[in-house]
Amino acid sequence: MGMFDRLVPKKKQPPKPQQEFRQYISGAGACIVSKSVLERRTALRWLFREDNGIGNGWVAFGASDTQEYLDQAENLAVVDFNTLANVEPAVLNVLYLPVGADLEFKSDQSGKYFVDTRTGKEIREPVKHPGQAAFEKNLKFLNQTSYPAEFFRGLFEKDDLLEPFVIGEADFPSGEIVLADPLVYLGDRKYSTFLNRTIPAGAYPVELSICRSPIVGLRVAAAKLKISSRPVKGYELAMPRGYTVEQLNQPGVFSFFGVDAGMACFCDAAVADEYARFLEKWSGKNRYDDYFAQEFRRSYEAHPQVQREGGDFVVWKLPESGRRIAMFASGMGDGIYSGYWALDAEGEPVELIVPFMNPPYFRG
Repeated sequence: MGMFDRLVPKKKQPPKPQQEFRQYISGAGACIVSKSVLERRTALRWLFREDNGIGNGWVAFGASDTQEYLDQAENLAVVDFNTLANVEPAVLNVLYLPVGADLEFKSDQSGKYFVDTRTGKEIREPVKHPGQAAFEKNLKFLNQTSYPAEFFRGLFEKDDLLEPFVIGEADFPSGEIVLADPLVYLGDRKYSTFLNRTIPAGAYPVELSICRSPIVGLRVAAAKLKISSRPVKGYELAMPRGYTVEQLNQPGVFSFFGVDAGMACFCDAAVADEYARFLEKWSGKNRYDDYFAQEFRRSYEAHPQVQREGGDFVVWKLPESGRRIAMFASGMGDGIYSGYWALDAEGEPVELIVPFMNPPYFRG
């Protein structure tokens, strides 16, 4: 170094700006990423998902990563998927692709996108969570005028996805059935659905179809009111009192009942009136938090193997008369649902079924 270099200080280089770390997503699991990609020494090129037992199974390699480089464990890191998203946010579009996905990342004048290496298909939009995709498909499936008999029978056949479970009996002193959300609409005659057919007065078992889905967890797929043991010969859409299926397309005529608290019920019309009087005592209070939450909690403690923590069903007795109402979670939650009569050879009701889910959509 010369004298001039010693006397004249060198101009300092400005520090490289630090890239802001963003929280794009939480709880997406860990993934494996080559350090060359994490340190931004090479661009993301390959992304694949495997059943490797590490986090969510995603693995990301860079454009310049060689096999020799990747064979050295110290060149790989296990990081949260959000860390990879900070390197390249486009990975969020493919997070929910299944195990076996094999992708190449591309960036050109048209934008950033992935290509499925097996099919050549370009992925430019976010792939929906399997549960969301199943939910949307299920919405289109529900409330049809009719379904094949195999659908109704299959709802209550035990297999690797479904388990039938009888929760108890509900009382029907008048024989007129009401379908409603018990936490929002039951007891309000304007918003409850009184069905067009009646049944003999009595107490009848209520059976739920418990679905253990790998993508949405434990849910109630359907509910059944078992009226008789006579053989089922056909099914019919349950219409509101005073209407027939033939009137379904007329203005203001519909078959469904609304759910706004994620709950449905089988209830007798006379019992619904008594329930309305009971609710008057809870005016100004939250009927779930202040009363029913503890009832559902007790149900969970009694049958934890077939419902989510907090409780998915209860056979509740009115304090004064002891008459029972069967309340249960409505599949994927709020929405509109229809009942269907199972009829015998004489056209008399044998069962009343309310489907909430088409189980095959939720197998994953």
